[in-house]
Amino acid sequence: MEKALIQKLETRLQRVYTDPDKIKEAIRLIGNYLDAYEKPEKAEKKLSEKDSILITYGNTIVKEKSPGLEVLHDFLKEYVQEAIETVHLLPMYPYTSDDGFSVVDYRAISQELGNWEHINKLSENYGLMFDAVINHISKSSRWFEGYLKGEEPYTDYFITCSKDADYSSVTRPRALPLLTKFHTKDGGKYLWTTFSEDQIDLNFNCPALLAEILDILVMYGRRGAEFIRLDAIGFLWKELGTTCMHLPQTHELIKLMKDVLREYAPGTRIITETNVPHKDNISYFGENGDEADLVYQFPLPPLTMHTFLSENAKALSDWMETLELPGEEVTYFNFLSSHDGIGIRPAEGILTKEQQQELINATLRNGGVVSYKNNGDGTRSPYELNINYQDALAGPECSDQERIGRFLAAETLLLSLQGVPGIYIHSLLGSRNDYYGKEISGIPRRINREQLDYETLKEQLEKDTNRKLIFDTIIKRLKIRRRESAFSPQASQRVRKENEKVINFIRQNSRTNETIHVLINVSGEEQNIAYDTLKGKNLFTSSMAEGAITLKAWECAWIKEG
Repeated sequence: MEKALIQKLETRLQRVYTDPDKIKEAIRLIGNYLDAYEKPEKAEKKLSEKDSILITYGNTIVKEKSPGLEVLHDFLKEYVQEAIETVHLLPMYPYTSDDGFSVVDYRAISQELGNWEHINKLSENYGLMFDAVINHISKSSRWFEGYLKGEEPYTDYFITCSKDADYSSVTRPRALPLLTKFHTKDGGKYLWTTFSEDQIDLNFNCPALLAEILDILVMYGRRGAEFIRLDAIGFLWKELGTTCMHLPQTHELIKLMKDVLREYAPGTRIITETNVPHKDNISYFGENGDEADLVYQFPLPPLTMHTFLSENAKALSDWMETLELPGEEVTYFNFLSSHDGIGIRPAEGILTKEQQQELINATLRNGGVVSYKNNGDGTRSPYELNINYQDALAGPECSDQERIGRFLAAETLLLSLQGVPGIYIHSLLGSRNDYYGKEISGIPRRINREQLDYETLKEQLEKDTNRKLIFDTIIKRLKIRRRESAFSPQASQRVRKENEKVINFIRQNSRTNETIHVLINVSGEEQNIAYDTLKGKNLFTSSMAEGAITLKAWECAWIKEG
């Protein structure tokens, strides 16, 4: 390692470890890994209006006897083509539970998906985002097996706990025990297991563990990951007497990861995944953008759901007015739907308790499930809504036209906002609640993780189906977005509030002098909007608007000035 990087890492580690010997050991071990790499040339690329990310499992689309990554690649080349810039591959490693999030081996590809050669081929056509599930690892991993046998270096890779200590202040994301007892070479021990007994939390207070994780992140970057998603990263550092969430050591370790990636995998960006209230979420930008390059925009899914169910844009517009990026080099990762549910906690302080309860009621009414978390005092609270996003916006009583109208309007909002849009594959494909998958698995999140047969999917995309209508519309709007510099992450965003039934904001790129007015009717009734500066061409219809526009129920417009 170069001297400048060593000094930077030492400064970071002094804020993490109190023991000087640990700092020296960490520097030595990190150097052992990094010195095996040749330093690449700098290859930074600015994010632009062309950037969008498709979120998918490697085997969401399946074809008999074909590796999942190969099938996904075939689908993308045939149907998506250049409309999407980047593919977020949800955990593609061997795993034992939690649909991939209990990883057995961070350095391998699950056999049902293929191998690293399939990753290489996919990276020839698309940018890639990898998951780094580094808060915990499977109890079937080589690391944990080594721990149970008392083998070095694994003896300190995990967090041994006293079952009698006070854990009441620890933030819990699930209604499961925090500690799990295991039988080791030295007898029974209780270990920290935030998410399940099969997901053993890693101990970042161990220099050897930290060094190995850094090597894995660099390997991901050099294997084609333009983005690395740090899963559940807010839980990383544990300290009794605290919430064990968003601790200073966690932030410092993310900054250290960024420092290393900048030198050894330049061009690889970090995205932090923290399903928490907005203030905590944006803290991961760090100081002047020295931490995450992008943060998940977690309030957006519940706020958008509220907006379309209530047919009122006030809460969303008020929140949008508060958004402020700390610099041009960082931005939001916007999304509405994903492999997980719709988080309730991010809406705290934005939606009232009554408004949050309305989301819960709608989820249950529309066929979904509510998942809960333990509060540490014997009570539990709603944590996330498990439901397909199209079904979240409209119940069984709604017509196809109304449900699809709401859904496409919501997806158009996603494509319009400042930041990089993340489109879940089941949203792109117009999927619905997968009741069968949820019931046979007993896993609520499976309601939105259906596997689709490729041949059946192709038939549906080539006939006059709702799936084809949704897919074609989103793809068309993605292609329009790619051509408009006003949708660059660096372009400004200004909210207007003439009508609470319409989301209305202006995207403006000062470098190219291009401006687009975004207008989205969130109601089932026609709305008229008038203001003097509204003048230009509607990119969806090619019609001209000057001073006023009439929007039909759920209609959207991108009005480009000039």
